[in-house]
Amino acid sequence: MKASARNQFEGTINDVLIGAVNAEVHVGLQGGETIVASITKDSIEALGIKTGMSVLALVKAPQVIIVTDFGGYKLSARNQLQGTVSEVKPGKVNAEIDIELKGGEKIAATVTNDSVNALGLAKGKPATAAFKAGAVILAIKG
Repeated sequence: MKASARNQFEGTINDVLIGAVNAEVHVGLQGGETIVASITKDSIEALGIKTGMSVLALVKAPQVIIVTDFGGYKLSARNQLQGTVSEVKPGKVNAEIDIELKGGEKIAATVTNDSVNALGLAKGKPATAAFKAGAVILAIKG
């Protein structure tokens, strides 16, 4: 699939929890991580989403927050994927940070150069990629 979303994860739907308006979809990745997507109930029906289906989970890089030290705090973001910084690509204002997850998948985030310095982001440093379930777009073949 060609899309502007930098992060595209192939996975399998492990669980679907349907509420009055929105649904929560749990997508299992090949490396064992899970991405949670929050989509409308109408989208569940329109896409025919059900457990066991193969899907593509899309997350734009600017929606990903990088955390290097939680300092005892917890985040409300449902998706918190731990890994190691594999690459820092600096630009004039922003940098792209690639984090390799435990299963080998990579997730990209764009952050300011000031954030790169403040967080001490460098290749080999542990980091967590965090993003809200509402930032995930699901795609199916069809």
